[in-house]
Amino acid sequence: MSPNAVDPGSTDIIAIADSPVMWLCAAGVFLVIIVQSLIYLRAIRSSAAAADLTPAQVNASVRTGAVAAIGPSLAVALVAISLLPLFGTPAVLTRIGLVGSAAFDLAAAGIAAGTQDAQLGGPTYTQKIFAIAFAAMTMGGLVWMLATLILTPLLSKGDATLRKVNPAVMTIVPGAALLGAFITLTLQETQKSFIHVVTLAVSAAVMAICLFLAHRLGKPWLREWGLGISIVFALGTAFVMASNSGLLG
Repeated sequence: MSPNAVDPGSTDIIAIADSPVMWLCAAGVFLVIIVQSLIYLRAIRSSAAAADLTPAQVNASVRTGAVAAIGPSLAVALVAISLLPLFGTPAVLTRIGLVGSAAFDLAAAGIAAGTQDAQLGGPTYTQKIFAIAFAAMTMGGLVWMLATLILTPLLSKGDATLRKVNPAVMTIVPGAALLGAFITLTLQETQKSFIHVVTLAVSAAVMAICLFLAHRLGKPWLREWGLGISIVFALGTAFVMASNSGLLG
């Protein structure tokens, strides 16, 4: 990037959003995540014996997680593509694609721009506003990370205390918490439109069929790929219904 490309009043956002410095920072974030993933995989394999897990079970779990991540990743990719003109590729990769939330980041960036009487993507969206908006998104993500760093040890102590009182409690609580979180998110989506309701019903039916066939036919891979298959069918259903209703033009 040439020095002339930096102009706080310029609306040429890409000149700084896709600068070498931004790409270098994004590469650093990716490197950290890759190293973390390798550490986690190594820790899983080294502690598998203590948890009575065979290498085959560990491989199946990792494979299931990888497959389950495909559907949500596609959704994130679609959101990321729509945000590229606003924030540039490096910022979108590090915030939306890895450690951020599209809803939060857009809200944070919009509020930050609003404090300067500017609007994202509008004629007042200058390099200065981009810097302020990106700083707001980054600071929000930083607080999340710090909260996790601080609260995790405290929650671990509580976990140890509850296990001493009643070991069964910590077997039920995590599952109940996850179930409650997913049910809440699901019910929120069903309130948006009839298409959301049908999409949910189709994905649930496909997942149930995959689990039934996996058990009936003795095909464990159907259980591993069930989430990915149900997401594909749900996306197809949503697309067809939206096309027929004219929502896609």
